[in-house]
Amino acid sequence: MTRPTQEQAEAAVRTLLEWAGDDPAREGLLDTPKRVAKSYRELFAGYEQDPRAYLERTFEEVAGYDQLVVLSDIRVVSFCEHHMLPVIGVAHVGYLPTDKVVGISKLARVVHGFARRLQIQEKLTAEIAQAIQDVLAPQGVGVVIEAEHSCMTLRGVNTPGSRLTTSSLRGVIRDDPRTRAEFLRLTRRGAHP
Repeated sequence: MTRPTQEQAEAAVRTLLEWAGDDPAREGLLDTPKRVAKSYRELFAGYEQDPRAYLERTFEEVAGYDQLVVLSDIRVVSFCEHHMLPVIGVAHVGYLPTDKVVGISKLARVVHGFARRLQIQEKLTAEIAQAIQDVLAPQGVGVVIEAEHSCMTLRGVNTPGSRLTTSSLRGVIRDDPRTRAEFLRLTRRGAHP
């Protein structure tokens, strides 16, 4: 697939402005096509990244650490692939390491890399968990995402405040009831030890 040019993207925005009933030549809208194309380039930057690559630099000097590693409340900004409207929420990501850990900022970068694409939340949750499982090979992985979908809150069924929660649990975080309970307790807001 050949990516359209900046000029083609701006022309598409002008068409949408006209379709909506406004005049793209109006003073307030003159630079809107350029701004929209620029913001979409940023909002969809995940297509230009390989989120798995962030996990490749690991640390093996962990002094015998063998407990859960959980990063909570990672801001998620994505777009519904069905309506191209924002999906905004938080992700909680954890894993039980085997013999190596990854820098915590890399977990956030993995979330952002997959989120900055057109998505459905279920797929986003699974992609993050699978990447961590594949690259780090931990004993288990857990990902929980809680998000508000603008396609439901701004249009359609108009249910402001509703949030969708999805989870993807792998390995011992799924199979061991105590580890699963600990992970889920650690990902609840304000429930940190």
